[in-house]
Amino acid sequence: MLRLILLRHAKSAWPQGVADRDRPLGPRGRMNAPAMGAYMAEHDLIPALALISPSRRTLETWTEATRDWDKAPELAFEEAVYEASAARLLDLIQQQSEASPLMIVGHNPGTENLAALLLAQKERAKMPGKYPTAGLCVIDFDAADWPEVKPGTGTLERFVTPRSIGLGPEED
Repeated sequence: MLRLILLRHAKSAWPQGVADRDRPLGPRGRMNAPAMGAYMAEHDLIPALALISPSRRTLETWTEATRDWDKAPELAFEEAVYEASAARLLDLIQQQSEASPLMIVGHNPGTENLAALLLAQKERAKMPGKYPTAGLCVIDFDAADWPEVKPGTGTLERFVTPRSIGLGPEED
């Protein structure tokens, strides 16, 4: 069995004159990212390998989420994750070795669309209407290697949001 963990970056700020990929986390993001990381550690959701978009907000999400983890997973900054489509993300997943759990820290709409693409139809119905910032989706696959992962073959293990662990309202 393989496990994929999808984490959308935490809430970012929108400073005037700052390029999209250079936007930092905002105050809510700085609160939610470590809480989601603590949730992951508490529920044994630490990846073997994490593929992270090189944008500032995803890097800061990763840093804040993992700051109290006992062991740092293998990490790769992947340009292909930034502004990627679901199809591009699936291609990246299928290129991986047997490392599981595999984690992607990325952006919407790619993250949300990837979850929808990978989940079996009955599993997609379990997803909420939107994929908020700092949302965490865990998908399991009955497969031995990542190249075997195909659209519609995943089972939703859980979908967790900052709000679902008591951190207040979600916006996007």
